[in-house]
Amino acid sequence: MARFRQVVVLGTAAAAAFALTASPASAATTTIRAGSADAAPYSGNVQASLLGEATVEASIGSGSCSESTMTGSINSDGTGLSISGAGFSECTGTAGVTITAMALPWTGGAVAFDPAGTNGRDATVTIANFSVEAVVDLFGGITCNFGGTLTADGYNGDNASRPVADNAQAQVGVNDATVNRQSGSNFLCPSTAQISATYELLGETSAGSGTFDQSLYVTGSA
Repeated sequence: MARFRQVVVLGTAAAAAFALTASPASAATTTIRAGSADAAPYSGNVQASLLGEATVEASIGSGSCSESTMTGSINSDGTGLSISGAGFSECTGTAGVTITAMALPWTGGAVAFDPAGTNGRDATVTIANFSVEAVVDLFGGITCNFGGTLTADGYNGDNASRPVADNAQAQVGVNDATVNRQSGSNFLCPSTAQISATYELLGETSAGSGTFDQSLYVTGSA
């Protein structure tokens, strides 16, 4: 049971990673750039990859997953976020689990540059409309659906406060955020779980290449 919760965290955190570059609400004051604060604006495909492990704590236990990747696209003004692909694997726990991202693409996320640098971050990230199904191999199969809205912190690759110091890419950190059980879940599924995870975010140097090697950077000016 703990195992499936960790995967839910992956979906949530990955959505957060993409949301770092997507914000209709803050388009006038938020710009995504190709690698530095004074670089050209970036529009195009993006990929979020899990750094380390995603962990989940819930009323019936805890666990972790070590691999997750998301793909999508964004506009340079932070609008037009679309997360079209999501994968999760290498989850530890007491039973087998199959994780499926539901209702793709995930849209409606937002980011706002934080000029005050609250808690060391560069931006606040809001993720809406994510949805993940986890089927746990217990008692013939237990299906749990989690989703909703999540708030996370965004960090540029040169921010000394970024969660993973030895990774110099844009990062999104989710720290003890709560995800909620959704309709269609088995009655054995807990109503909430707390998740923690960090993802790095990269774009493409060559548009449409499928090679994600372009650093990204969020600033507060157009």
